[in-house]
Amino acid sequence: MAILFVVGTPIGNLEDLTLRAADTLRRVHHVAAEDTRRTRALLSHLGAHGKVLHTLDANAGERAIASVVARLCNGNDVAVVTDAGMPGISDPGARLVAAAVAAGIAVQVVPGPSALTAAVALSGLVEGPFFFAGFLPRKGGKRRDLLGRIMRSVDPVVLFESPQRTAATLAELAEGEPGRPVAVCRELTKLHETTVRGTLAELAAAAEWRGEVVIVLGPGSPASEVLDPDALRAAIRRRLSAGASVREVSAALAEETGRPRRELYALAQVERDCANTPRPCSRR
Repeated sequence: MAILFVVGTPIGNLEDLTLRAADTLRRVHHVAAEDTRRTRALLSHLGAHGKVLHTLDANAGERAIASVVARLCNGNDVAVVTDAGMPGISDPGARLVAAAVAAGIAVQVVPGPSALTAAVALSGLVEGPFFFAGFLPRKGGKRRDLLGRIMRSVDPVVLFESPQRTAATLAELAEGEPGRPVAVCRELTKLHETTVRGTLAELAAAAEWRGEVVIVLGPGSPASEVLDPDALRAAIRRRLSAGASVREVSAALAEETGRPRRELYALAQVERDCANTPRPCSRR
């Protein structure tokens, strides 16, 4: 019977590939890959030539997954790999595993490197349960909802982010709890591996980040303690100046902090009125 092998691949340093993973990739004839060019380079490094590669990237539809399952049903072993790390974490690997299981195909895991667990271990901020948020949506309600969930979490939180959006994400998170400890791990296992530690407010001051990034937030404070008055007013002013209405600001911050919407609406009204008056303004 054919087997679907879920194979972990290096997240940077090629020497992190396990002996079992190397043997599996040399043995199977079919490989489902997130990026066939990167996987072909890895296979060439292993001397594993003549493989049939199938693209299974973030945009993979049901047809692509069904095609791989059909190979398995026809008796062909298949290895599924991601660009780096373990398949099934923020990529289509989970959908392929589910489809294979539904078709009665045996699935075996070949564990390997993972940016998630590497960052957790490196951060020193996680001792027990944590919440993995994956990649944040780029914009819109889904991003706002997930940011709110992260800010309300008292457990440590791990998320992936692109270097282009890391500064903005840290700034948004700092609005909720500027003193929360954070570690930004970049280029894990590569030549320029770096971990920057501090508070959200401190790291949000960095204008630019480079390389692949994993953000690890330490334990958070209960919602009732999130945002001191000055930080809360600053967050309101930033959002008002960006064009949000009083209603939008109060709704978003209520979702993110757990504070009563009525209280936030009143504060946002005061900040809006103060911004529109030239004379000194009381914020009592």
